[in-house]
Amino acid sequence: MAPPSTYVSSESSWWGGKEEHGTPVVVKMDNPYSLVEIDGPGMDSAEKARRKNAKQFKWVLLLRAHRAVGCVAWIAGGFWGLMGAVNRRVRRSRDADAEPDAEASGRGRHMLRFLRAFLLLSLAMLAFETVAYLKGWHFPRNLPEEYLRQLPEHVLLNLPEHLRHLPENLRMPERKEIQGFLHGAYVAWLDFRIDYIAWAIQKLSGFCIVLFMVQSVDRIVMCLGCFWIKIRGLKPRLPAASTKALSKNADDLEDGDADDLDAYYPMVLVQMPMCNEKEVYETSISHVCQIDWPRDRMLIQVLDDSDDVTCQMLIKAEVTKWSQKGVNIIYRHRLSRTGYKAGNLKSAMACEYVKDYEFVALFDADFQPNPDFLKLTVPHFKGNPELALVQARWIFVNKDENLLTRLQNINLCFHFEVEQQVNGVYLNFFGFNGTAGVWRIEALEDSGGWMDRTTVEDMDIAVRAHLQGWKFIYLNDVKVLCELPESYTAYRKQQHRWHSGPMQLFRVCLPAIFKSKIPFWKKANLVMLFFLLRKMILPFYSFTLFCVILPLTMFVPEAQLPVWVICYVPMIMSVLNILPAPKSVPFIIPYLLFENTMSVTKFNAMVSGLFQMGSSYEWVVTKKAGRTSSESDMFALAEEADTLARPAGAKLVRGVSEGGLEAWAKMHEHDKKDLQLQQADAQEEEAKSPPAKKMSKQPKAPNRIFKKELALASLLLIAATRSLLSAQGLHFYFLLFQGVTFLAVGLDLIGEQVS
Repeated sequence: MAPPSTYVSSESSWWGGKEEHGTPVVVKMDNPYSLVEIDGPGMDSAEKARRKNAKQFKWVLLLRAHRAVGCVAWIAGGFWGLMGAVNRRVRRSRDADAEPDAEASGRGRHMLRFLRAFLLLSLAMLAFETVAYLKGWHFPRNLPEEYLRQLPEHVLLNLPEHLRHLPENLRMPERKEIQGFLHGAYVAWLDFRIDYIAWAIQKLSGFCIVLFMVQSVDRIVMCLGCFWIKIRGLKPRLPAASTKALSKNADDLEDGDADDLDAYYPMVLVQMPMCNEKEVYETSISHVCQIDWPRDRMLIQVLDDSDDVTCQMLIKAEVTKWSQKGVNIIYRHRLSRTGYKAGNLKSAMACEYVKDYEFVALFDADFQPNPDFLKLTVPHFKGNPELALVQARWIFVNKDENLLTRLQNINLCFHFEVEQQVNGVYLNFFGFNGTAGVWRIEALEDSGGWMDRTTVEDMDIAVRAHLQGWKFIYLNDVKVLCELPESYTAYRKQQHRWHSGPMQLFRVCLPAIFKSKIPFWKKANLVMLFFLLRKMILPFYSFTLFCVILPLTMFVPEAQLPVWVICYVPMIMSVLNILPAPKSVPFIIPYLLFENTMSVTKFNAMVSGLFQMGSSYEWVVTKKAGRTSSESDMFALAEEADTLARPAGAKLVRGVSEGGLEAWAKMHEHDKKDLQLQQADAQEEEAKSPPAKKMSKQPKAPNRIFKKELALASLLLIAATRSLLSAQGLHFYFLLFQGVTFLAVGLDLIGEQVS
């Protein structure tokens, strides 16, 4: 702050209104941009106003320059930070464990190459269009009448309606006005664009819009069906006799009520397939072992396909602990992982003692059923011999972990609340979810058992059972806790498997569908709705319409997408999808953008599954050609020799002999010592580390970058920049936000933990 002025000559105070003498003095106050000028003699009002305006204008210019410099510095800092983040993600991605991926395979790179070529072409077109715009060559959105009269008839017919109106000041350059080679090339490009490219884009966009509307109608019909179910209270109900009998404890039934015991407490086999589930095996086994069911009428099979010896030891020790507590639980481990989950279940169903059981319940390693699960599901089979499956609903223990889990929760809530419930009530058929369900063993055997021909063995067995005439029931009120993938890498692989598997199944099941004896309308529903519309058409039009056609229309303004296709209808569909999860309403915009982003993975998976590309079997690490399923069963049966030697109908032996425990301990003694040494080293490292590091539970997996998503992010942002030349406001904002979403997903920011 400048020191105050010290000289003012006046006969009295300046505010007294008397005559003043001396030179003008400028007094600077605390605010450097406000001025108070004390006038001297001989200055008229015009001179004072002129000096005041000049000085104010000077300070305004300085203020604006200061703000402009600050804005440029902020943009430069943000851009520098973004480039640094990209560089760090690239290095971390290279250091991450190199797991098999669709991009790593030869066929999986085709899509990435296509996107890169599309990106380079869009950059060239943006530069070309920018030069044309600056030189005044740009193609107007509305053509003057005199130019329309000069156009050939076939070109005129291909022009959309919005190009056939004024204003008059916009026009296409005529041939005689062409100046230079670049100008001529641009005019030739415009003619070619109108004749061929715009026509092709219009036809493809029209086809995709039809598919979009058909799928939207299907979604609305399903929502109306769900609403009718809620209004009318249409849901499967237990018979009154079953409810009354199950309200009693099985121990309270008298010995003479053996028939009631068999009727209301049938023999149930519980299977828990798992593979290297070190984080969740203990909780899952604990919940399953506490299911409220007579112990002598339930057997739990822990089907471990782990190739980690430490994980095998931990799971087997947990099984031993519960076995010693009196739970009928056994541990099976296959040395050959032939068929993966389907092969594991098939191997377990081949055991001799399975014939003594009537039903089988399935739980994946991260599922935590309530104690009353079997009491709420098994009684539905009584008096319903055509019933093959009772499916329960999933709920998620980590749905609020981060933005990714919140968006997954929206999708899966709609899947269970609407799709599964509507199909279960009106069609008695839906896709088995692979877990949290109870199967009638007779139906499994009648349908051919578990097959490993696709990556969706659960959907495979459900379709084959449906073709055999079996019925399904979905219980929306019976809920089982489970976990959602918390990283985009895991979620991406899961979605790839879920969308490539149905296409594999469609190829192999199509002849069986047409040869089956089910009614024609069920065949039509299975082919047209279950497979084509919901499994193939949805990812096709979503990717093609919003990730290919929409950016193209920015460079080919003659072919435009209507606003209702870009904004209104997708918003209505997003609102319908989010209704089953009302607490997720604030995430409706991120959900819409994220679903468009995931269309890349889903479309790639759909194509790879339909045409049997290598990436369709991405989750299969390797298939051991020298080891057959029967050989692996021999190793598994060896571990159950005592179990198989028991008489039919006898109670399973609880616990493990001391000799068996000693042999098992000696076999893994070396591994135990190594594990103890590793734990001791880890404790030493933790003791030496500062307190802030001790608070972290486990190291966070390094972030990866995803090249397809980054390529599409660049493409959409370039298209958004091109849309500014055509003054397309809504298109610009949609492309901008969609491009930013692709960028966030490509940099693996979508799975960051919520604080």
